[in-house]
Amino acid sequence: MADAFELLIRASRIISGGHEAGHTIGITDGRIVAVEPLESQASAARVHEFGPDVVVLPGLVDSHVHICDPGNSEWEGFATATRAAAAGGITTLVDMPLDSVPSTVNVAALQVKRDAANGRCQVDVGFWGGVIPGNLGDLEPLHEAGVLGFKCFLADSGSDEFPPVTAEQMTQALHLLRGLGSVLLVHAEDAKATAAIGEVSSRRYSDYLASRPRGLENLAIAKVIEAARTARARAHIVHLSSSDALPMIATARREGALVTAESCPHYLALTAEEIADGRTAFKSSPPIREAANRELLWNGLRHGILDMVVSDHSPCTPAMKEKGGGDFGAAWGGISSLQLGLPVVWTPARQRGFELSDVARGMAERPAKLAELARKGHIAPGYDADLCVFAPDESFVVDAARLHHRHAVTPYAGQRLTGTVRCTLLRGEFTDPDHPRGRLLAREGWRECGSSLSM
Repeated sequence: MADAFELLIRASRIISGGHEAGHTIGITDGRIVAVEPLESQASAARVHEFGPDVVVLPGLVDSHVHICDPGNSEWEGFATATRAAAAGGITTLVDMPLDSVPSTVNVAALQVKRDAANGRCQVDVGFWGGVIPGNLGDLEPLHEAGVLGFKCFLADSGSDEFPPVTAEQMTQALHLLRGLGSVLLVHAEDAKATAAIGEVSSRRYSDYLASRPRGLENLAIAKVIEAARTARARAHIVHLSSSDALPMIATARREGALVTAESCPHYLALTAEEIADGRTAFKSSPPIREAANRELLWNGLRHGILDMVVSDHSPCTPAMKEKGGGDFGAAWGGISSLQLGLPVVWTPARQRGFELSDVARGMAERPAKLAELARKGHIAPGYDADLCVFAPDESFVVDAARLHHRHAVTPYAGQRLTGTVRCTLLRGEFTDPDHPRGRLLAREGWRECGSSLSM
């Protein structure tokens, strides 16, 4: 590092190469050029130094976010979601193909979504495409247009525009995606078993939990595993809440199935036992389960069966959460946590002996790998200079009114959490709500797109 750089970051605590140590990071053109010992004599036009009270993490990558824009921008939007992400240390989002209108199930819909996002993002944003009945012919064009992978449901998605697929249709999609080298993300709950149980109408959380038992996930995950094995293709299970499924996934991997899985902050931090009657802010699909189940999920994360932790940020208006006056059957089933994910995870993680390097692996490195984002998720030469400056010992009480999500709706309101994000850097520059610098990302070598799909 004898040459001058545009920017140097010096800190006694940086997560790089899977370990925490003091480093000097040399940055030019928004990219990390070198990572050297803290005492390096390198020079730069600008230098930022951080003390021992903070840890510099790679910018987090959240590969499971419902931005709902366009079409349902009263729920959320690119400006508000990405502002919340930046405040939470997240530098890259991947937007889900549903809850926007139109759903991202063909190239024309992808173009509409890109147009809505262009110039409004505080952080970088990529897009998943959707798999629904009858759109197999749209998957290759979507892939060529730059989506990072695909998503399907095996049960009702809650959106008429995004119907579920059968196990056979999922297998057909996996065969096709194998040829494209792409991945299929699956919402794994069994449609037939769900329909047999029926909808619940109750203010009691225990009644809602009983209507979405672990078996719904277990049955569907078994189908995902079999489809991935048959097609010899990559399948990823989203928002896993049932700890029963972890042994199945571990066995499938040992036998060569290309199956990965994620969980979410709410499944790792919250428990069914603490949810009072009518507290529909806690409603998610699948549901938050019992404390014993939560501990088994942590073990799954510790042993690498769960690959990553992402938000499943699924926002809505307060009226949608309060529909039915606290009726868990009527209320929207989603949790807004984008800005809070890091402290929500870190608070219980440190109590269980996890290190910040583990958190960086599960919330930056592995989500970036899932989406094949080749320049995200690490502090290393050749990667984008996306950084999260985190004070791991600083605590705060969640004030929903101070969140940047469009609506102040969160089950974490009033909770004391440990760890605060001091600042976030995107390609070496501090994020600024008044100056959105986020780029729209496409697959293959991180070609960046404006509003046009031509590449």
